[in-house]
Amino acid sequence: MRFSRVLRAGALVAATSLALAACGGGGDDEGGNGGGGGEGGSGDSLTIGIKFDQPGLGQQTPDGYEGFDVDVATYIAKEMGVSEDSIEWKETPSAERENMIDNGDVDFIVATYSITDERKERVSFAGPYYIAHQDLLVRQDDSAITGPDSLNGKKLCSVSGSTSAQRVKDEYAQQVDLLEYGGYSECLTALENGQVDAITTDDVILAGLAAANPGKFKVVGEGFSDENYGVGIPKGDAELQTQINDAITKMFEDGAWKAAIDKHLGPAGFEAPEPPEITETSAS
Repeated sequence: MRFSRVLRAGALVAATSLALAACGGGGDDEGGNGGGGGEGGSGDSLTIGIKFDQPGLGQQTPDGYEGFDVDVATYIAKEMGVSEDSIEWKETPSAERENMIDNGDVDFIVATYSITDERKERVSFAGPYYIAHQDLLVRQDDSAITGPDSLNGKKLCSVSGSTSAQRVKDEYAQQVDLLEYGGYSECLTALENGQVDAITTDDVILAGLAAANPGKFKVVGEGFSDENYGVGIPKGDAELQTQINDAITKMFEDGAWKAAIDKHLGPAGFEAPEPPEITETSAS
């Protein structure tokens, strides 16, 4: 069930309870404390899609789930009256995100999900909650690679199906040697072993990899593209979009957004930028 429908149902139940309490003398204290279904009080739950294998962003650990995306999703849930222990986390591979929203497998997705016109044909977005930039990850002691235009004659790794490495070759370094692996962990192993010279993808993903391996890698390149990360929601759900946008805005304003970036990506020397402007305000 879409969570916005759950909220509407909860509001109806709350209204009915208040009416019954007004008619009868008993139970006023017990029935009046909820105030509209506060955190943990309404029995609501959420199923939220995240990545399980991106250090610093969305990662499954022996103790649960952690990362910047996880903190953003948890904050949104809290503002919607759902406690963390009432969240069901669901792994959402990049290629399956639209299908999972369409099929109702998740209420929303927070998983380095770039807002694009093509995706908006099938789903809507709230946010963005972060603007990422394509960047490079190199070994800590590498001083030769400073940006994409310094990659001629070097070996550059990215994951299968990504367009990041090809963009570097097309726009910055025509003589770069491109290699594709199945996942970033394989790229990272190749970088550590000297089989490749750099990895390219979004800066926050690279910062997460670096933070998980202190002292071994660093992010360079200053960022050379924009990727607006949004919260994926069912197509046309304007009510849910507004709820999530309000939560994201509050997270920006109260410092929790910056604190989450500092916590999960700061160990890699990554500094939180200014929060982005909310642009997805019409769920079409």
